[in-house]
Amino acid sequence: MIDRTGSNRQAFVKQMAEETPKEKVFSGTPASRGIAFGPVHVAARGFPAPNVYEIPEDELRSEKERLAAAFEITRQQLARLKTKIDEVAGGDEGLVFEAHGMVLDDPSLQTKVELAIENRKQNAEYCFYAVMQTVLEAMRRISDPYLRERTIDIEDVSQRVLRNFEAPSNIVGLDHQHLFAAHDLTPSDTASIDRSKLLGFVTEEGSANSHTAILARALGIPAIVGLGKVVVEITALAPAIVDGYSGKFIIYPSEETTKHYRSLANRKREERKALEALRDKESTTKDGRHITLSANIEFTHELDLVQDNRAEGVGLFRTEFFLLETGYSPTEEDQTQTYIDLAKRTGSQPAIIRTLDSGGDKLSVEPLIEPEPNPFLGWRGIRVSLDRPEFFKEQLRAILRASAYGKIGMMFPFISGISETRQCQALVRECMIELEAEGCKFNADLEIGAMIEIPSAVLVADEIAKEVDFFSIGTNDLIQYTVAVDRINNHVAKLYRSSHPAVIRMIKMTTDAASRAGIWTGICGEMAADLSLTPLLLGLGIDELSVGPHEIAPVRKALLSLEFSECKTLAQKALTMPTSAEIYNLSHVAARTAYPDLIDDNE
Repeated sequence: MIDRTGSNRQAFVKQMAEETPKEKVFSGTPASRGIAFGPVHVAARGFPAPNVYEIPEDELRSEKERLAAAFEITRQQLARLKTKIDEVAGGDEGLVFEAHGMVLDDPSLQTKVELAIENRKQNAEYCFYAVMQTVLEAMRRISDPYLRERTIDIEDVSQRVLRNFEAPSNIVGLDHQHLFAAHDLTPSDTASIDRSKLLGFVTEEGSANSHTAILARALGIPAIVGLGKVVVEITALAPAIVDGYSGKFIIYPSEETTKHYRSLANRKREERKALEALRDKESTTKDGRHITLSANIEFTHELDLVQDNRAEGVGLFRTEFFLLETGYSPTEEDQTQTYIDLAKRTGSQPAIIRTLDSGGDKLSVEPLIEPEPNPFLGWRGIRVSLDRPEFFKEQLRAILRASAYGKIGMMFPFISGISETRQCQALVRECMIELEAEGCKFNADLEIGAMIEIPSAVLVADEIAKEVDFFSIGTNDLIQYTVAVDRINNHVAKLYRSSHPAVIRMIKMTTDAASRAGIWTGICGEMAADLSLTPLLLGLGIDELSVGPHEIAPVRKALLSLEFSECKTLAQKALTMPTSAEIYNLSHVAARTAYPDLIDDNE
């Protein structure tokens, strides 16, 4: 019992200060704007993290006993495995299990975990996981390749120990809102997140242009990427703040820091309310140029957000998550029902379905025998679909069948030239003939478009335009392939510039080709939501902008604030400029002048 009075007061204050964790600030790259508060859950790399929960002081001893029991069970398993392998194979094959047993026999290991249990006051299996991740991270940094390879052995032992913990029967699962910290997140991980539970996330790897970051923005989840090697330093369940504006991740924030961010979050919330007052207005410039404002989505449940934000339909429905992340191959009927649901809920508004777009930094359509040496230039997009015609036809038939229920369109990703476009159209016609013979209804006049995201497609856009009803520019890949920059590589991220002169000229070439053919051009990439570049995009002749549902409101405000005639003059000037910085600054100044409340140069 501590005496909190008299001569012991200073000692008490000092002890309390030592016991209160100090604020820690980590800096990364802001990937999705917003402020989020909550306890942080941690998942390092290598293998999944067990559930974490707090342990009362009087139960810490029993947690140490659970740890010792799990160690002992694992030792016995390894001994039996070694004996069995020795009997069957002989030789040195059983030595690997002997080596695994030696890991557990290290007396310092159990001591470290026991100390972690005492200090963290968290369950034994999670403390073991945290200690082993620290060990593994240190091993990954060793220069000796042999020793680095031994991380596999440590991971194997760790997972075996974790499986041998007997879970207490009175533990309630972690079913609450939280922040998430991980080494990295795949696009599938991000898309499958329970948005009602996840408040924000941070990752060690990744860039602001990665597909995971793009999905975070689409989902409206505050996110930071590229934090570096910090995950093992983060205590699970620690109170934390994600600042998606500046890229700061703060654990154990001070009272002053928390107050600052509460105030900032409230200010941003009020700004959002002001934008919502404009949601029933048409996205038309001050001088009467209407720009179709659509939404990018992955799942039909996102249509509530689309409708709440008054988007003019769905400009991009990504199908790869439905087709690939479920772990099974949906049938034509499964796909048809999903697309019919989309058609019925969008009603008279258009809903454009992008056929399967896999590979690169996106979901993989199937495991390859050997990894591709350069997946960004390999088997991806429409190439996969054309190589799997029966699979492709199932999707085409499903889209066509759904077109009888609403204003459904389709577009083909990663088109490189006229031949692929014609192959796709031929398969569509083949499916129409089959469906007609089967008595299935469909809209024979549904809009069919090509995604323009490869420079070769831009250069032959005049020819492609004769075969389709619209263009949709995928600026994420177009930038990547035009300037030869891997968008998820932090080493060259500074070279990935939306305002690169070559990219701007590519967009202009595309809109001009579309105009000559009498078809429209949209943008469904991240550039569509970059408010600093909105004046430039309008001036280049873009007819449609398709953005994440959460970006609809600010883009609408930007469009309402601009003069199209001034934007055209700006674009003509931009096309003569030699550097990315000059072009960006030109458009940025125009944006800041037209809608200063949406452009925060201090963020």
